[in-house]
Amino acid sequence: MSDPIPLLMTLVYVAIALWLGIRARGSHRMDSLELWGVAGRSMGPLVMYLLMGAGSISAYTFMGAPGWAWSKGVPVFYVVIYLSYLALVAWYCGPRVWAFGARLGHVTQAQAVADRFESPLLGALTSLVMSIGAMAYAVLQTIGAAYILEVMSGGLLPFALNIWLVLGTIAIYLFISGQRAIGVTNAFQGGLMLVVAWTIGLWAAHRMTGDWWFGGVFERLRDTHVDFLTLPGGLGDMSFAFWTSSIIVSMFSFQQPVWLQWMSADSAQSIRRSASWLPTYYFVILPMVVVGFIGIFSLPHLERADTVALQLAFQQMPPVLVGLLGAGTLAAAMSSSEPYIHGTALTWTRDVIRPLFKLSERRTGQLARYLIFPIMLLIVGPVAMLNPGNLIMILLVGLGFAAQMLPAFIGLFVWPRATRAGVLCGLAAGFIVTVLFTVVWPNPLGVHAGAWGLIVNLPLFVAVSRVTRPASDATLARFMAIVAPGRPTSRAPGKREPASSSAIT
Repeated sequence: MSDPIPLLMTLVYVAIALWLGIRARGSHRMDSLELWGVAGRSMGPLVMYLLMGAGSISAYTFMGAPGWAWSKGVPVFYVVIYLSYLALVAWYCGPRVWAFGARLGHVTQAQAVADRFESPLLGALTSLVMSIGAMAYAVLQTIGAAYILEVMSGGLLPFALNIWLVLGTIAIYLFISGQRAIGVTNAFQGGLMLVVAWTIGLWAAHRMTGDWWFGGVFERLRDTHVDFLTLPGGLGDMSFAFWTSSIIVSMFSFQQPVWLQWMSADSAQSIRRSASWLPTYYFVILPMVVVGFIGIFSLPHLERADTVALQLAFQQMPPVLVGLLGAGTLAAAMSSSEPYIHGTALTWTRDVIRPLFKLSERRTGQLARYLIFPIMLLIVGPVAMLNPGNLIMILLVGLGFAAQMLPAFIGLFVWPRATRAGVLCGLAAGFIVTVLFTVVWPNPLGVHAGAWGLIVNLPLFVAVSRVTRPASDATLARFMAIVAPGRPTSRAPGKREPASSSAIT
C-alpha cells in the first residue's frame, strides 16, 4: 500500500469508538438488566434519532447498496422503502413498547411475549427464533468491517485478524458499558456516516458530470442502461414478486435491537419525535447508490459487485476521501453488529437461561454481560471467517425466519383474542415452510420464502386462536391498558388464572 493515510484514518476511528464506548459507562454500575440492557431508559430524542438511524444503516449502505446499484439498479431501493415503513412502526409501536418497560418492568422483546401469552416457553422460542436473523445480521456486518480493514491496509492486515480486531473492540465496550456504549457510539457513527456518504457521493458525481448533484448521473443511466431503472433490474433477477415480498418480510421482522432501542428512551414522546425525523436519515443511502451507478460506467468489469465504492475511491479520489470512506464504512458495520450481539446475549440470558435455571435478577444481569464472549467466539467470529457469499441474501433468509414471529406481535399490539396455542401452531408451520422454501424449493414463484411462511402461518394462527382460550382477564387488562386504553378485551367463555412464569412450560 503506497499511502498510509486511509488505514490510519480507519484505525483512528476504531480507537475513537473504543474510547467513546468505554466512557459511556460513566459512574453507573452495569450489573443489572435495566442498566446494561436498556441504559436505564435514559436516552433523549436526538440520541434516539441517531441510534435508530445508525443501527439500521449498516455496511449494506457503503458496500451492498453501491454493489446492488452497480449490478441490479433500482431494486436496491427496497431497503429505503422498508426502513421508511419501519419509521411508521416505530411511531406507533415504540411508545407502547417503552410503556411495557416503564409500567410492566419488561426489558426484552421475548419477556413481553412471555408475559402477554402467559408462556415462558413461547418467550424462549421468540428469543431463539429472533436470534436467527440477529446472528445473520451480526455476521454480515462483521464480514463487512473485516473486509474494510483488509482493503484499507492493502492486504497487510489479513481478513481473519480483522474479524477478531473488530469483535474484540466491540466486546470491550459492550462488556463495560452495555446499551450506553451502543447509544454513544451509534450517535457518533450516525453523524459520521451522514458526512461520509454525502461527501463521497457529491464528489463522485461532480467528477463524472461536472455538477454538484446527481441528475446528470440518472440522465446518463436512462440513456444507456434504462433496464437498471426498472424492475427486474440489470440482471433480471429481481422480479416484482420477490422485490415486494422482500420488503414485506423485512418490514414485519421486529428485530430485538430495535425493541431495545425503544426501551432505552427516556419517554414515549422522545420515541415519537425521533421516529418522525427518522426518514430524513435514510437519505444517507442515496449518494452511495449514485456511486454504484457511476461505477457502471467507470468500473464495468468488477469481479465483486460490493467493492465498487472502494474501487472507485482508490482509483479516483484523494487519500483523505478514501480514508473517510473506510472510516464511514467501518462505522456502519460496527454500529449494526454491536446491537445484535448485545441483544442476543440479553435475550438468551433473560428469556432462555434464567427460566431454566431460576436465576436471580442480579445474577441474570451479570451473566448477560459475559455471554457476549461465547457468542462472538463460537458463532459470529467462526461463521464470519467462512466469508459466505451473497451476504444480502443471507440477511434476507434470516429476516424470513424472524418474520414468523409476527402473530405474537399482532397479539401484543392489535388482537387480544390471540392465544398461546395459535401463536405456537402458526410459528411451527411458518418455520417449517420457510425452511423448505429456502433449502429444498427456493422462493417458489419468485416469492420470498419468509412470505410463504407467513401465508401459512397467519391463517393457522387465527383459526387456532379462535378455538382456544386466550390469556386471563388480568393479563389482557394490563396490556390493553397500554396498547388500547378504554378498549374492552375479547375473551371466550370461561375464566382462568394467569399462568406461572417461574419456569418454561
